[in-house]
Amino acid sequence: MAGKRSIFEEVSDTGPKALASKAGGIDARPTGARNGIRLWLAVLFLMVVAMIAVGGLTRLTDSGLSITEWKPVTGALPPMTDAAWAEEFTKYQASPEYQLQNKGMSLEDFKSIFWWEWGHRQLGRMIGVVWALGFLGFLVARQIPSGWKKPLLLVGALGGAQGAIGWWMVSSGLTGAMVDVASYRLATHLGLAFVILGVIGWYVLLLGRSEVELMTARRGREARLYSLATGLMYLAFLQVVLGALVAGIDAGRAYPTWPLMNGSFFPADAFYVPDGNGASLPVWHAFFENPGLVQFMHRMSGYLLFIFGVIVWLKGRRSAYQVTTRAYHAVMAMLTAQMTLGIYTALTAAQVHVAITHQIGAVILWVLILRARHLSMYPVAGSIREGTA
Repeated sequence: MAGKRSIFEEVSDTGPKALASKAGGIDARPTGARNGIRLWLAVLFLMVVAMIAVGGLTRLTDSGLSITEWKPVTGALPPMTDAAWAEEFTKYQASPEYQLQNKGMSLEDFKSIFWWEWGHRQLGRMIGVVWALGFLGFLVARQIPSGWKKPLLLVGALGGAQGAIGWWMVSSGLTGAMVDVASYRLATHLGLAFVILGVIGWYVLLLGRSEVELMTARRGREARLYSLATGLMYLAFLQVVLGALVAGIDAGRAYPTWPLMNGSFFPADAFYVPDGNGASLPVWHAFFENPGLVQFMHRMSGYLLFIFGVIVWLKGRRSAYQVTTRAYHAVMAMLTAQMTLGIYTALTAAQVHVAITHQIGAVILWVLILRARHLSMYPVAGSIREGTA
C-alpha cells in the first residue's frame, strides 16, 4: 500500500495507476491554462523571495517592532500627516523596545525603522492580492487544470497563516521587558516562508511539463537519489530554522571567531539563561535564548549539512541523466558558497550586508535542492550523443 504523499510530490488527484488503467486517460483530462498558472505562480515565487529578503533586512535593522498594531486592511495606508506620524510615534514610545532600548529616539529615526516594517507588511498584502486575483481569475475562467484546485488553495491558505504568524511573532516583543520578538516565533515565521517558497517552486516545476511528460519521466526516476535529496532538503530546512534562532537573539554577533568559539569548541555557560534575579531559567530555555548554545547548534548543523551534501552530490554526479547531474553540481557549488558565507558572517559579527547575503544564499540553496530533487523523480531524458539516458 502506498504511503501518504508529501506536498512536494504529486499534486494530481488521480494516481498514476488509476490513470494508466484507462487508455488516453491523461490526455482526456482538462489541461487548463498550465502555462498561465505557472507564470502566475512564478510571480508569487519571486515576491516571496523578495519578502524573505525584506524580512531579513527588517530584522537586521531592528525595525520589526516599529508598528505596534495589526491592521491587515487599514494598515495598508501609512501615516499621511504630521499628526498621524505623531500618533504612530506615540504608540511606539509606549513599547518596551523604545522604553528600554531606544529612549530618546527622534521622529525622523522612527520613520526610518517604520518604513522597513511597513514595506515588509505591504509586500505581504500584495502577495495576498496577487494570489487572490490570480486564483479567482483562473477559477471563474475555468482554466484550472484537473486536480490543481486544492494545491492552489493550499498556497493561499499558507499565505494567510503566514500573516497571522507574523503578528503572533511581533506581538511577543510588545510586552514586559522584551526588546525583540521571541526567537522561536521568528523561526516559525521564517520556516513557514521557506515552506511556502518550496511549495510554490515545486508546483512551478511540475507545471513546466504536461502530465503525460511527467508520467513518462517518472518511469526513469532514481528512487535512491530522490530519497537522499529529500533528506538533504529537510536538513537544509533545519539549518534555516536554526539560523532564524541565531538571528532572533543576535547570537551571530556574540562569537566572531572561527573555527573555535572565542577559543573554545563548546561555549562556556552554554546552558545558562539569567532569569533577572541572579538565577538561571530552566535548561530548555538555553536552546532558544543562550547565544553560545544557539550558535553552536547552527554551526554543527551546518557542518552536518555540508557533509551530507557531499554524500548526496557523489551519488548525484553519477546520475544517468546529464541534466540531473548538472543540478547536483549546482547544489554542491552553492552549498560550498553558503558555508563560506556563513563563516564570513560569523567573522564579521553579522554585518548587515553580509548577513542578508547569507540569508539570500539560503534561499538559492533551498531552490537548487528542490530542483535537483524534482529531477531525481522526473528526469529529463537527453540524447545518446549527449551521453544521457
